[in-house]
Order: sequence, then C-alpha cells, then structure tokens
Amino acid sequence: MRKTNALPGLDLLVGFEAAARHLSFTKAGAELYLTQSAVSRQIKELEEQLGVTLFQRRHRALSLTEPGHQLYAAAAQVLTTMRSAAARLRAHSERRRPLSVTTTNSFAALWLIPRLAGFTREHPGVDVRITAETRVQDLERDGLDLAIRHGPAALAGPSAVRLFGERVFPVCSPRLLRDPERPLKQPSDLKNHCLLQYDDPEGRHPWLHWKTWLEVAGLTDFRPAATLSFSGYEQIIPAAIAGHGVALGRSPLVKDLLLSKDLVAPFKSSADPARAYFALVAQNAAGRPEVAAFVEWLKAEAAKR
Repeated sequence: MRKTNALPGLDLLVGFEAAARHLSFTKAGAELYLTQSAVSRQIKELEEQLGVTLFQRRHRALSLTEPGHQLYAAAAQVLTTMRSAAARLRAHSERRRPLSVTTTNSFAALWLIPRLAGFTREHPGVDVRITAETRVQDLERDGLDLAIRHGPAALAGPSAVRLFGERVFPVCSPRLLRDPERPLKQPSDLKNHCLLQYDDPEGRHPWLHWKTWLEVAGLTDFRPAATLSFSGYEQIIPAAIAGHGVALGRSPLVKDLLLSKDLVAPFKSSADPARAYFALVAQNAAGRPEVAAFVEWLKAEAAKR
C-alpha cells in the first residue's frame, strides 16, 4: 500500500527536475552522468510513488502533464534552495580551511610561535596549522600554503619574500657570565667553559659549527673545557638559558631572549653565514587572502627591531 505522506527520494526529484527542465531524458542523463534509460526508470518509479503521470511521451517530444508542472515548480524551488545552502556551506568550509605553514623546528619554537598570538588576534577567523620539520617539504605536493625557509638568497627563488638575515655569536645565561671563577671577558676565555653545539656529523650545517665563529675570533687552535651536543638547535637555546654552557646565538632567534636578559652576548664579534630567512607561498595558495595577510604580518614582525 502506498504511503500518502511519504516523500519521494531526493535522487528521484533531482532526476525529474533535470528532465522537466530539459524536456529530455537524454539531456538530463548527460547533466547527471546517468544513462537515458536510468533517468527513464527514475521517472517511472517517481510516477508510481505519486500515482500520477508526470510526462506526456510522444515519438520525438516530451511534455509535462498538469501534475508534472505542479511538481516541477515545487521541486525546482526546493532544489534551488538546497543548492544555494550547500554552496554557502562549502564556501564557509573553504574559508575555514587552515592556513598551513611549514618551517624549521628552531624557527617555529624560537621565533614564530612566541609571536603567533599577534596574528591570531588580528585575524581571529583564520585557523593556522604549523608544520615544523628538518626536511624541506614540497608545498603543492604536501598540501601546504606557505614555507619559511632559511638559506642563501641565490636558492630562495624570485617569488620569495626576504624577512631578515642572520648573524651568529656566542650567548650564555647572565649567571654564567657572572661566574668569578670562569670569567668571559675575551673569546679565549671560552677554553674554561662547556660549548653547547649542534650535532651535525655529516657537516650539512657548517654555519652552526663553533669552528666558523672561532675562526672569526682568531681562535684557530682551540679546545673548550667540554662540549654538550644536541640534535636540534631548539634544544641548545634552553640549555644555554639553564646555564649548561655557551651556545652560538642566531640573531633573529635569540633577539627576544637578549632583550629579556634571559641570555647575554659576552663578545661583540659575530659570524655572517650569508644566509637569510624567506617566506615562500605555494602557487595554488597565492590567491587566498589569509595567506597574503600572513605574509604581511611576517614582514611587519621581521621589520621590528
């Protein structure tokens, strides 16, 4: 027995609306990626559910019956409303897609994350996802919007936005600097201290090696009291703050810690590794306003002294 208050299935109404609009089962099928016979079966099932004939079928023509006209007017209105609502929901979902940023572990921990609250205050509707890795990720392949990379200008690419350069110099805790038994008045005094160093056995990061700065300071034959090695630069700086030894500070990453007096720079000499930090936007993300806003925010933060 037919249920008089049961609604037809949405797929049947979609097929009917397309067929009524085109007055053709073939064109409706092409629009819906169905065969002509599949649309014909949908219409037949809908007619059986409603107990009425919706189309007059002639040899080369198709026309709506009076019940067909009534159902088409209602179905077209309902489906138009549903399609508009679905489009709005998709647009909202797209706007809420997180802004995906990739950078190094050290830059994320020591520079980006301490400042990130400023961006979220200015752009409360933007979700941000930070990916910190040592490997260089492919932006398009890995679904990322923006990268903050560190390297020589020649490798940055023409579309990269330069944020700032970098200087490297010794830093330590104020408590270590005040140690009367192990003064740090000149670079050669480092021989009485533990040097905190980046564990880089393959030599892929020579600008983070003490050897580079020691040569700038004129110390070519040098042995410290001890060394303490770490697998990541973001581990070295907390160790220096805790007083475990002297670290090589990287100017943009330790700037705030120097201003807050968590770290001090005992000497004036520094090494310039001829490298800088750059922001690079993925081609498929260049049109997103939140990506442009993040780049502008990065530039403003980088310009602060």
